[in-house]
Amino acid sequence: MKTLPPVTGRPVRLGVLISGSGRTLSNFVDCIRSGELDAEIPVVIAGQPNCTGIRRARGTGLNSEVVVRTDFDSTQTFSEEIFRRLRFHSVDLVTLAGFLNLIEIPADFDCRVLNIHPSLIPAFCGRGYYGMKVHQSVIDRGVRVSGCTVHFADNEYDHGPIIVQRPVTIPESASVDDLAAMVFEQEKLAYPEAIRRVVSGRLVVDGNRTLMRR
Repeated sequence: MKTLPPVTGRPVRLGVLISGSGRTLSNFVDCIRSGELDAEIPVVIAGQPNCTGIRRARGTGLNSEVVVRTDFDSTQTFSEEIFRRLRFHSVDLVTLAGFLNLIEIPADFDCRVLNIHPSLIPAFCGRGYYGMKVHQSVIDRGVRVSGCTVHFADNEYDHGPIIVQRPVTIPESASVDDLAAMVFEQEKLAYPEAIRRVVSGRLVVDGNRTLMRR
């Protein structure tokens, strides 16, 4: 059982890792500006040099860096470079925000890396399940309830203790785009809530479960 230490007296420092549109990053920025999330973003790291998200980050004035997997000979060396940069910027938490590369999480970042997935884990998750592929699979299977999951990341795809889940009921007429939009509205609430829980000092990790102490 592990109790996570609180972040108090200052904003939590988030390192945000992206590969695509940067919508989750934009949501963080909006929540910070509105006062819903007491945080700051000292660094954004993009896994793709020309993704929309890196342009959004730079347009917002955020410090943005690019680390591309193909520039490294292994997942280990790629991960080491990413975490070297995160340490340099003294981040408290790492938030995977549509980051598509598997990374190896070092011991000093155990329970400090969060990921969001657009389904209710353990359904429709794992290697190859990301973005619209998840929603298409949900629609094809005829599922009536989907949603999103924020969890602690480990060294497997979409694995690690779950922090927050938010469901959506899928109308019979829903298209893939409809479902994606519905789930993203829940993601916008779930990710900030998960961050608040982690930094509260009341979150306990017990095996594969998380508990909130009163």
